[in-house]
Amino acid sequence: METELGDEVVVVGGGVAGLTTAVVLAESGRRIRLWTREAAERTTSAVAGGLWWPYRIEPPAPARAWALQSLDVYEELAARPGVSGVRMVEGVLGETGLDEVDAWAGARLPGLRAATAEEYGGTGLWARLPLIDMPVHLSWLRKRLTAAGGVLETRAVNRLEEVEAPVVVNCTGLGAREVVPDSSVRPVRGQLVVVENPGVDTWLVSTDPLSGEVAYILPQPGRLLLGGTAEEDAWSTEPDPAVAEAIVRRCAALRPEIAGARVLDHLVGLRPARNSVRLEREPLPDGRLLVHNYGHGGGGVTVAWGCAREAARLATS
Repeated sequence: METELGDEVVVVGGGVAGLTTAVVLAESGRRIRLWTREAAERTTSAVAGGLWWPYRIEPPAPARAWALQSLDVYEELAARPGVSGVRMVEGVLGETGLDEVDAWAGARLPGLRAATAEEYGGTGLWARLPLIDMPVHLSWLRKRLTAAGGVLETRAVNRLEEVEAPVVVNCTGLGAREVVPDSSVRPVRGQLVVVENPGVDTWLVSTDPLSGEVAYILPQPGRLLLGGTAEEDAWSTEPDPAVAEAIVRRCAALRPEIAGARVLDHLVGLRPARNSVRLEREPLPDGRLLVHNYGHGGGGVTVAWGCAREAARLATS
């Protein structure tokens, strides 16, 4: 079916995928209502580290294309970091070679260079990437949506069939397990430790070649985020003290100045993993249209704008 300009679209889900999709639709002239079960500050998106990089998202080829589309937007938003929450920051991608990135992003990431042995104790790559302060960015998206005429409503949805609108866009993330229902969506638990920043101004992502454990260090305004974990099928959102200690220990081994930094907070988020992002149209028997945009794993903010534009195209054509 074709929708006419002005037809109502309901976007379900208030994380970064839902908010960004709603913004794109509202700014194209559609009447948008965004239904969210909880405030954006309580979603998984709010506790994401915020580094632009396609992490734990499948399949790689479209994810990279969506990521590059999003990169264009974030580079523009970085001109107003205090408002948008987006900054361009240098750092090292550990266990990554230049050839791995050159193949898909080298032309878009000028200044890529191999890290020296003094800079990183392994194969590493210096890059300047968007680093997004997620609470600030989510608040900015919400304001941008309302400025475009969009309406936010706190409403829980048990099944998508409950949503009475000509077009429904499903951005429910992990909630898609129940509301679709789609049992292939699984949680990948991530835990972070927030500490006072002892003077770190570059980010670092490192993977132990033997254990596979990941350590990342992300300098956000007023704090330093330390991670991380990727526990598949783990549902607990309670911070684990032993895991927190191990995170700090791994990060301090990479940046000794972190040892002893005062802990400010502990965060846990459940990444909505799926064997493939679901971004597609589903015409309903009653003539309405359902568009799915979920299953972004650990790359939600990285692909947000690329996926939002595709979801908006599917919803309005």
